[in-house]
Amino acid sequence: MNSPSKTNDLEVSCADVKAKLDAEESFVLLDCRETDEFRLVHIERAQLFPMSELGQRAEELEGFRNDEIVVYCHHGARSLQVTMWLRQNGFSNVRSMAGGIDRWAVEVEPGMRRY
Repeated sequence: MNSPSKTNDLEVSCADVKAKLDAEESFVLLDCRETDEFRLVHIERAQLFPMSELGQRAEELEGFRNDEIVVYCHHGARSLQVTMWLRQNGFSNVRSMAGGIDRWAVEVEPGMRRY
């Protein structure tokens, strides 16, 4: 049996996130892009939680401290920063979706709007 395809301990592949969604697994999917980016395109089940608001809104995530959290952005850089910040603040089960929504649009949902 193949192990889940992770880029590293901090990241999860788009294919693995799609499999989790298809299996209706319980996890939090955070979109850390800005509101205007979210309005352009987003993954259906995602909750908008802009990186720029993380410091002011961190307490909103307290209820998810023990849950699996997957964070994504446009290409994966911001979500990796948010993942590392959350881990440093006691959220141990957090990973960034490698390649962000742009890779998702290429690998998982061809035809999804790209920018």
